Amino acid sequence: MAHTGTGFFDRKGHFFKTAREATVSDLAGLLGQIGEGESLAPGIAYMLLERRAEIERLFAEHDAMLEEEAALKAARSAETRDNIAKLPSRPAH
Repeated sequence: MAHTGTGFFDRKGHFFKTAREATVSDLAGLLGQIGEGESLAPGIAYMLLERRAEIERLFAEHDAMLEEEAALKAARSAETRDNIAKLPSRPAH
């Protein structure tokens, strides 16, 4: 007898029984071929999904460091501008 079921598709349109499998497939596709022979991308994709919270925390810390770095550069740039004396402009001949 026929019955209904739930399935998930990755971005390429391949069918998977679970959302996890479809997501791992998409992540592996983003990573591309890793290593010689059979790609390591599916295993790496699985680990990325498993450690998602830790990875997102690292990216949040990275973003905060980038903001801090930009603020430091802006502060240094402002200090440099304060130390520069402007010369009087010369009349055009």
